[in-house]
Amino acid sequence: MAVRTADNAYDAVVIGGGAAGLNGALMLARSRRSVAVIDSGTPRNAPADGVHGLLGQEGVPPAELLRRGREEVRGYGGTVVTGEVTDAVPADPSADGDPRFTVTLADGTVLRARRLLVATGLRDVLPDVPGLARHWGHGVVHCPYCHGWEVRDEPIGVLAVGPASVHHALLFRQLTDDLVYFTRGTELDQETRARFDARGIRVEETPVASVESAESTGGGDGGAIEGVRLTDGRTVPRRVLAVATTMLARTDGLDGLKLPMEDLPGGMGRHFATGPAGATSVRGVWVAGNATDPAAQVGASAAAGALAGARINADLVTADTDAALAATLVLDPRTGGG
Repeated sequence: MAVRTADNAYDAVVIGGGAAGLNGALMLARSRRSVAVIDSGTPRNAPADGVHGLLGQEGVPPAELLRRGREEVRGYGGTVVTGEVTDAVPADPSADGDPRFTVTLADGTVLRARRLLVATGLRDVLPDVPGLARHWGHGVVHCPYCHGWEVRDEPIGVLAVGPASVHHALLFRQLTDDLVYFTRGTELDQETRARFDARGIRVEETPVASVESAESTGGGDGGAIEGVRLTDGRTVPRRVLAVATTMLARTDGLDGLKLPMEDLPGGMGRHFATGPAGATSVRGVWVAGNATDPAAQVGASAAAGALAGARINADLVTADTDAALAATLVLDPRTGGG
């Protein structure tokens, strides 16, 4: 049975209660593993109105999807703990060398685990443009697949942050005929300008001063984006802004694991480096979801968590079998044991 011991020892502890973490825990719990999920309650997609592109769950509010996930994990004997990890470190291995870890929470609770699944997700860092952050997840979007249908045919502006913004603009052009590209000091070569011109994308090179909301100018649209104010005093009317964020894997409390990390191309962020199924170079630790794959949507993150959970269970099965075999050999008089 998947029952934790009195000293908070589990087969696996999952750090992160989003789609990746919960689906990993679900696979482990269904395999009769004792598993605890540590959920800080701050998912990346919390500002969004709905989850999109997930077959069978189209438009479900993110909070509802996670509520169902927690309920399902608990239904198979898993534990979900609300809290924040302040320290996760390797502990002394078992006598036969099987990995062990301790995970400490902000309230002082200490959990012990044989395996860890890190599914902490990432933080989106927005450009420092006055008025931008307040609209994040609504009038300010980053993913054409997560939000594109909902902003179709609106006047959209792309706030450039670097080379990746060129492709970003072309993706959002698929969704609207009215697109303005704000260069914000980034360079555009002649070929890109020609491609933009061919697609009817207007380029605005005057520096951006701020994002203006309807309420700030006396409008009555509940604070929706009204436009982009430029340093020359003009305001370019826009209803939606698309911007590529800097994506940083959440690493709080994980330094002690010494997990390898990699920079994303073009200075777009940093993530955990993993191999197949989220395996890391630290024995006994897997990573799944946006913490290692920043571009993964909810469905991909959930699938990655499921695969990592299955691999963790398989690893534990091997360890359990090795331990059982060793015990049998020790007890068999023909081996010279007791």
